[in-house]
Order: sequence, then structure tokens, then C-alpha cells
Amino acid sequence: MRGRFITFEGGEGSGKSTQARMLAERLRAHGLRVCVTREPGGSPGAEVIRHVLLSGAAEPLGPETEAVLFAAARDDHVTHTIRPALARGEWVISDRFLDSTRVYQGAIAQVDRRLIHGLEKLTVGETRPDLTIILDLPAADGLARAHARRGDADVDRFEAETLDFHERLREAYRQLAAEEPDRCVLIDASPSAADVARAVWDVVNRRLEPAMAPLHVQSGVR
Repeated sequence: MRGRFITFEGGEGSGKSTQARMLAERLRAHGLRVCVTREPGGSPGAEVIRHVLLSGAAEPLGPETEAVLFAAARDDHVTHTIRPALARGEWVISDRFLDSTRVYQGAIAQVDRRLIHGLEKLTVGETRPDLTIILDLPAADGLARAHARRGDADVDRFEAETLDFHERLREAYRQLAAEEPDRCVLIDASPSAADVARAVWDVVNRRLEPAMAPLHVQSGVR
């Protein structure tokens, strides 16, 4: 039986990685096998491209080239990590997926939607999320969290953008949630991580019924 596919989306510092980890722990407690992954990255080839993208090395080439690089990373990720895990019956949780490209390169950078959709069709095909959780947080709060988490490390390509960029990013995600309510759920990320995790679990439990899934003894970790 095919596993389930859940993605987390949202602005910088909204807690995607934390919530992905906490949800994975909850699912494993129910005896389910879980694969936790991320984008860009999540497979050997995609991790190489991740470095190029987040270092800012591709930025001078323009948003269209960045969109193509994200697509190349996603193709490797879907082929080598996501599809095999789903075929094994695992629940896949990804920190970012196709909606990040739709928002960052599509809505914000104004890359032609025909290019975005064409790349999506080639790289994702039918491997689409069963549920997308969008963590909603005021842009200034998210950037403050990201700064605290980063410490003395350098900012990445997207954290370095202006506050106006991140505010527009938030609105684009909110619009996405409104346009695709059957797949996307908007969750307030302002409360504590534990409170947000409870809200996430309520949505997952209500929509995908993990307690009803076949039990597995071993947990898969990535």
C-alpha cells in the first residue's frame, strides 16, 4: 500500500523543520514508518544543488535559472527518495516541496507560470502531497526566529532578502491556502512549538487518519 505524503511550507523561521520532526515522532509512536526529508535537498544529487542555490551562486543568473535548478534538485529528490519511500508504504514528510517554487519563483519572482507548471509536470508528475501544512507567521517574527537559530552563521540566499520580500511571501502562501483548501491547511505558527504541533496533529489525524493505517514494526529514518 502506498504511503502518505505530507509537506510543510511557510516563510523563513516559521518552524517547518521543527514541526516536521515532531510530526514524524508522533507518527512513529503509532508504529508507522516515516521518511523525513527536505528541499532543496533530500537526496545526494539534490544536496549538491542545494549548496549552489542557498549560497546565492545562482542568483546572478536570474529567477528562471534558479527555478530550473530547483526543478533539477526536485527531480533527483522525487526519483531517489520520495517515490521509493512511498512505494515501501512509508509516510513521507518534506520540509518544503513544489509550493516553494510556486511562491518564491512564481508569485514573488514572477517567473512565467507556464515554465513553473511545465517543470512541475516533468519533475513531480503524479507524486503530489496528500496534505500541505502552511505555517503562518508575521514576516518580522519569522526573520527574528531565523536570526536566533542561525547565530553567527551567514544568512542564506533567501533569508537575506528584504522584509518587504518576506511580507509578500507570507501573503502568497496565504493566498495559496485559500485557493487549494482541499490540500492546504493554514496553521498559526505564533504559539509555542508544542501548541503548533498539537494543531498540526489535529489536522493530520482528521484528514489522513494515521491510526487507521497498517502498522509497521520498524521506523525508517532519513
